[in-house]
Amino acid sequence: MTRRLPLLGASRHEAPLAPEARPVDRASRPRYCVWEITLRCDLACRHCGSRAGHARPDELDTEECLDVIRQLAELGVREVSLIGGEVYLRPDWTTLIAAVRDHGMRCGVVTGGRGMTLERARAAKAAGISGVSVSLDGLEAAHDQLRALRGSFQAARSALHALRQADIPIAVNTQVNQLSRGDLEGLSELLFELGVYGWQVQLTVAMGRAADNPELLLQPYELLDVIPRLAALAEACHARGVRFEPGNNVGYFGPHEHALRRALPGQHTRGCTAGLATLGIEASGDVKGCPSLPSRDYVGGNLRSSTLQDIWERAGALRFTRDRTEAELWGFCKSCYYARECRAGCSWTSHVLFGRRGNNPYCHHRALELAASGRRERLVQTAKAPGEPFDQGHFELVEEALGLKHPDYVE
Repeated sequence: MTRRLPLLGASRHEAPLAPEARPVDRASRPRYCVWEITLRCDLACRHCGSRAGHARPDELDTEECLDVIRQLAELGVREVSLIGGEVYLRPDWTTLIAAVRDHGMRCGVVTGGRGMTLERARAAKAAGISGVSVSLDGLEAAHDQLRALRGSFQAARSALHALRQADIPIAVNTQVNQLSRGDLEGLSELLFELGVYGWQVQLTVAMGRAADNPELLLQPYELLDVIPRLAALAEACHARGVRFEPGNNVGYFGPHEHALRRALPGQHTRGCTAGLATLGIEASGDVKGCPSLPSRDYVGGNLRSSTLQDIWERAGALRFTRDRTEAELWGFCKSCYYARECRAGCSWTSHVLFGRRGNNPYCHHRALELAASGRRERLVQTAKAPGEPFDQGHFELVEEALGLKHPDYVE
């Protein structure tokens, strides 16, 4: 299947900033920033929300990036993860790593690993990299199919070995979907052998190319199988001294939440942290409260026209978590026992399904409650995505008897 690469125009989604910051805006400060430094990529993955491939035509240059790093430090950011596209395809990537470290922040990189050679790994080490996470989405057959390139699994493994040889701490991130769900236990054993310090898992979300391939997505009722398995793997990781990190769209107040989130206060999800503790920057300088959120609805401003502090404090698109109440919730989430604490969990996951926040069917507690009454929920795509970075289609939610079988169901 041919992957579609979007033809990119200049990124401009910014809206006017509020006249002044409020006390709640000044009190909120980002601890963690995920920064897409280029959209250029050497893979065209079937799940890619940003549709990475071509560089954006208006990506920040080195001087602009160095100024952004200064602003990140001044705003109080403690850790920066550089992502792409593919980070090492930007010629100044190690310059940016060094600058982040020189400003007192930790710097990590997330990579597909296709071209992460020993030479590049050593350059990252010399620049002061804190760690690198390599994407492994299942075992070889599933990974290569999802990454749309035969040999990409072996390339990722080679990248992990090169990084270890360069004495860089290594982690792995994994997309959980119909292709990878059967490989989770086998993949965990491989990760233990590779000596990773951490494993982050998240559910594939219906954005970008994943919206073009809805057959990849788990159905909400399949969490009844997947979440207990992830919890068992989290316990296995804990026993091996490997940090297990569930993405913000995994879990939610079911019986396994303590195993999934043992490192968090209260050992349960904190809901969406976009604009509260997290920050996302696109290669064009567009700023969002979370890097995954759809650009069209959640870009608060651009760093070429406003300072980072002004965007953080005064952009309406970054304020929504500071202002949100239970009144925003709808559907099952509105009447949920955990509504006040959870507030529908991951805003990204629900928005790209329905075009608005507040009702998230990817919830283990919800799947269990429905199953107890013999019901389940199934997602059906009703509109395709237009083919832009961080775009979305539209889905409808069907509630039906738990025991039904459909063509989209995978045993």
